[in-house]
Amino acid sequence: MAAEKTVSVSFRVSARFKALLEAAATREHRSQTNMLEALLFAYCEAEGLEADVANETASPPAEAHA
Repeated sequence: MAAEKTVSVSFRVSARFKALLEAAATREHRSQTNMLEALLFAYCEAEGLEADVANETASPPAEAHA
């Protein structure tokens, strides 16, 4: 199976966010990128969000929150 291609993402965060990300990643023995991926994927699974990677869009869950 071929390795999944990765893309670069860049955004600014608060110093508190950065410190908490570092602490959480260290505690879980993960990289910061992997920590963010794990958190986002868990959220999306819980909320029923699916990504259409071919079209680079996210589909909302069947019953969107108001």
